[in-house]
Amino acid sequence: MLNAPIDPMLDQLLDAALPHVAFDGWSPATFDAAIKDAGVNPAHAKTLCPRGAADLAIAFHRRGDAAMVEAIKAADMKDMRFRDKVAHAIRLRIGAVDDKEAVRRGTALFSLPHMAPDGAKLIWGTADAIWNALGDTSRDVNWYTKRLTLSGVYSSVVLFWLGDDSLDMQATDAFIDRRIDDVMRFEKFKAQVKDNAMLKPFSATLARMTAGVKAPPSVPDVDLPGRWREPNP
Repeated sequence: MLNAPIDPMLDQLLDAALPHVAFDGWSPATFDAAIKDAGVNPAHAKTLCPRGAADLAIAFHRRGDAAMVEAIKAADMKDMRFRDKVAHAIRLRIGAVDDKEAVRRGTALFSLPHMAPDGAKLIWGTADAIWNALGDTSRDVNWYTKRLTLSGVYSSVVLFWLGDDSLDMQATDAFIDRRIDDVMRFEKFKAQVKDNAMLKPFSATLARMTAGVKAPPSVPDVDLPGRWREPNP
């Protein structure tokens, strides 16, 4: 999680790995080179990163999330509409990336079948970090739908951004606005369905079905897909 302590040696390994990622990807060769360049004991490195460079790729993504959260806290967004706050948060997350090629290589890594669950967890984690930083207080089914929707938006933005060669990423900025507009239109449609007299029996049934859905306990790694742990008593 973002607020978990990070071993300084993991940061050291990650910094040493990044220059190699552009050439070798998040690979064993990159991991071995990072160990050598950082002067880290190989046994300690394997303890920090049991899966080698894959764990460094995860650390790289979470480093970006942490930088984004700090940028959101420092930003003056009090006069923004909420949709603009979300769009701005996505821009801050993209802006937190100081190595685009590392993201490109990470996208390729997390598209592999055995790494796809980790990729989904990271995207969900980014969406969760954005909503939390923006003050989301939902604890019902909306907790899930907000993060699910934003995960889809953010992942599509990253793919678009990776191929964007426009001046100052203007095309990505426009794409973010379009995607947020799509979400807002969907939210408006949901509200219209809820208020439609003919559909109220269906809406009421759906509300009863989801009434028991609650956000997971706020303990490390629980609020991400694929993980569930009961909080300590």
